[in-house]
Amino acid sequence: MHSEATSNTDLIYGLEDRPNPLQSFCAALQHVLASVVGIITPPLVIGGALGLGEHLPYLISMALMVSGVGTFIQARRPLGIGAGMICLQGTSFAFLGAVLAAGFLVKSRGGSPEDILAMIFGVCFFGAFVQVVLSRFIGQLRRIITPLVTGIVITLIGVSLIKVGITDIGGGFKAADFGAPGNLALGALVLLTIILLNRSRNPWVRLSSILIGLVVGSLVALATGKLAPQPLPDLPLISMPVPFKFGFSFDWTAFIPVALIYLISTIETVGDLTANCMLSRKPFEGPEYEARLKGGVLGDGVSCLIAATFSAFPNTTFAQNNGVIQLTGVASRHVGLYIGAVLLVLGLFPLIGALLQQIPKPVLGGATLVMFGSVAAAGIRILAQVDLDRRSLLIIAGSFGVGLGVAAQPTLLHQMPQIVQSLFDSAITCGGVTAILLSLLLPSEPARETALESSGI
Repeated sequence: MHSEATSNTDLIYGLEDRPNPLQSFCAALQHVLASVVGIITPPLVIGGALGLGEHLPYLISMALMVSGVGTFIQARRPLGIGAGMICLQGTSFAFLGAVLAAGFLVKSRGGSPEDILAMIFGVCFFGAFVQVVLSRFIGQLRRIITPLVTGIVITLIGVSLIKVGITDIGGGFKAADFGAPGNLALGALVLLTIILLNRSRNPWVRLSSILIGLVVGSLVALATGKLAPQPLPDLPLISMPVPFKFGFSFDWTAFIPVALIYLISTIETVGDLTANCMLSRKPFEGPEYEARLKGGVLGDGVSCLIAATFSAFPNTTFAQNNGVIQLTGVASRHVGLYIGAVLLVLGLFPLIGALLQQIPKPVLGGATLVMFGSVAAAGIRILAQVDLDRRSLLIIAGSFGVGLGVAAQPTLLHQMPQIVQSLFDSAITCGGVTAILLSLLLPSEPARETALESSGI
């Protein structure tokens, strides 16, 4: 069913059109192809850094399964939960720093892998209510968390995560052969492959660049002996989700940074939903638009609640989703139901997670370095669209100075109380709080002064 309303636009299928099952499945596969690496990478990174190897197949299965359920909810919009659009839900990179901090906090106390996961999913569960509540106050929130603040925090997230990617290229945290030439060459190969493929004129090649880069890197690692296939563990054929499988615990010092990222994630989601409305030829102002924003952010929050319940890391609406809509010309929300079903089926099989777990660290690092660099670039792009007057530059300078300064000198706060150390020992938390406070405290530039500065006087 192809409506007349979309015949004069770039869209092949509009929001309420219903492509036939084969067309819907093919369009859904493109979204899955563009997002599957992004969904599984955070569990691989977190699992590798915190020593959660035995649980990784289950964590990857749950990440895929919960992404499928969340995507289905966003498209179907039950009880007003969801934007009613193709909003592919995937594991968010933004939470990596805060989640790892919570994990290392438990590990430093001698906690087991199960204790680590209980703490992470406990704080993420309660953190999701931050997003649920914020969904009711989207209008007011956008006046406080401005594009300037969002751009600063997203840039800090990308910059702070680059350390994780470069550590993997070296061979992984505390690897015996860390920095070996073979590891660096393998990471460089994957990095260059992804960059070169992204310069292709073929949109499908660009879309699959990260996936192809990982395959190329893994094949070379196999040929050079860097990848020695391990026998697959004795796993059940089907992975059944178990609520709070690892238990449930909570700590305020682990919660505050996670809650702050939920706040920032909400603003990111608003930006992604706005772009989706534009691509879907739907209003991006007015009551209908605000209803979609509220439903979409609420859908993100509910998706994160489900994620924490079933041992998946926090979800968000993926930005690359909009690129696929633009590429395919298919904005039909009914395709979102197919995307959800495909991801759910992928998550049912834990052997997929066990296979992905064997990707060598340098290969994974080569891919994640591009991804994390792209996060930082996205933040810079937002900042480039802001009117960079004297006030804005001062806020950027102060936030980057404090955030990156604390990250560069991690012992700076060691004389402070433990709660202060736990809350403010990351660039994201320090820089983010600084950006919000300076934005609230510094008065806006008078219009005349701004005009004089912009004309060079």
